[in-house]
Amino acid sequence: MKMRVQGIIFLLATSALLTSAHWDDRMHPHLSKKLSKRSTERTNEENTAAYWIKNGQKAVKERLARKINTNMAKNVILFLGDGMSIPTISAARVYIGGEEQKLSFDEFPYTGLSKTYCTDQQVADSACSATAYLGGVKTNYGTIGVTGSVKRDDCPAMRNTSNHVLSIAHWFQLKHKMTGVVTTARVTHASPAGVYAHTAERDWESDNDVIAFNYDPFSCRDTAWQLVHGDTGKNLNVILGGGRANFLPQNVTDQEGYPGRRVGNANLIEEWLAQKREMGYDPKYVWNRTQLVELDYNKTEYLLGLFNPDHVTFNLKRDKNREPSLQDMTEAAIKVLQNSQNGYFLFVEGARIDMGHHNAQARMALDETSEFSKAVQAAVDMTNQDDTLIVVTSDHAHTMSYSGYSNRGNDVLGIAGNADDTIPYTVLNYANGPGYKASEGHRYDVSKDDMSNEEYRYPGISPLNSETHGGDDVAIFARGPWAHLFTGVMEENVIPHLLSYASCVGDGANVCDEAQKDWKYSRVLGSDKRNFKR
Repeated sequence: MKMRVQGIIFLLATSALLTSAHWDDRMHPHLSKKLSKRSTERTNEENTAAYWIKNGQKAVKERLARKINTNMAKNVILFLGDGMSIPTISAARVYIGGEEQKLSFDEFPYTGLSKTYCTDQQVADSACSATAYLGGVKTNYGTIGVTGSVKRDDCPAMRNTSNHVLSIAHWFQLKHKMTGVVTTARVTHASPAGVYAHTAERDWESDNDVIAFNYDPFSCRDTAWQLVHGDTGKNLNVILGGGRANFLPQNVTDQEGYPGRRVGNANLIEEWLAQKREMGYDPKYVWNRTQLVELDYNKTEYLLGLFNPDHVTFNLKRDKNREPSLQDMTEAAIKVLQNSQNGYFLFVEGARIDMGHHNAQARMALDETSEFSKAVQAAVDMTNQDDTLIVVTSDHAHTMSYSGYSNRGNDVLGIAGNADDTIPYTVLNYANGPGYKASEGHRYDVSKDDMSNEEYRYPGISPLNSETHGGDDVAIFARGPWAHLFTGVMEENVIPHLLSYASCVGDGANVCDEAQKDWKYSRVLGSDKRNFKR
């Protein structure tokens, strides 16, 4: 009898706890958090100690079986999830299928953390951070491919070539290796511009933008011009993304009827094609998915693809017959670059993760993270880790938090529970942004909203038109030659120095120099054995 009473008391207490501290499905059935059958089966298995012991022992064996790869990295692929914070990665796993799920790069054997601040600001933007992880030099907020001696909007300082920072793509080009850029943003946007541009203002994407700042566009070149005519930009073999309008004059319309943005008469797409023909090549320009996937990649040495006048459309809203996915573009780029006998460098950016967060549209951001994971997996499937180093990281974090005490299997885009004021709160929240909603006399009740809408803006504490970046460290994932170097906590600018060491490019220390020293030393000792693959 005593045990039955205790059981009843326990059930009543549990019921009260669920009512006061957790979400009640009966109140709002359209936001139910019921566990799926798959999650329930997984939970039952996980209730045994044997499951977790087996899990732990498997992880031990996997780590013990790892062998350090000290080959030279013939190829390097750097994946950049723009704004892909660690909470974004964790929430994306649940989005694709559950807490136990893995994104493709979760399988990489080595991980580290990157410190992302600029030289002049605690929290980075995509411009100063691009200069760090591509050029190896930290710089000022809003500037790209220049040192900290160049302040934002300082055209004269930008023109001083002694202030220029060359990217790892340029280092690869000096070794006669092929190079490419893929992005879901405009190809002139801050992150991809870090590959080829030197500018005091990230917003100078066309001559129109330079003029708006009261500068001479012929003296202070925009990033679109630099992409076509700059020392690094003109030698890129693959350029895929959005931003078509920045290459066309205002009096010219593109294939879809959209006008260009350029004030001058220069048609940079035509100039790019003419430039490559003068070099003796047969360049390819494409503007839709069909043209991209039907290319003869074996006969393509220079490829320009501009699939939208602005950014490539969010995946959830993309016309999949017209605009390619990030995976489509990544696969196309690798197929072209694999024509190189000397190797290649490829930069791939999942840009729309960041833009989803700025809009406080968490569903968009998580879906873009899922798409980014697919692109990484495609690269893994198409390359050999014996000679290809793949690194996945982010440029900066965002303010989205992943919190609450919701049940296992709960919709990560739904309700976490009821707060002390009895009003529900969401699993995902932002510290600031356009998701802020005022409510007189009490906190806004999010249960009134349709969170299944892909454009739903998740709650923010402080009202801003655009949610801000976060200052926390971001993750680094690595596989392939010298991937074990990408461990521990490092400054963001260290990344390209490690890439160059592994691939024998650039002016710094590299594995080829070290191997040469070892070989000379072995000759002195009377041995001529080389254990280094070059």
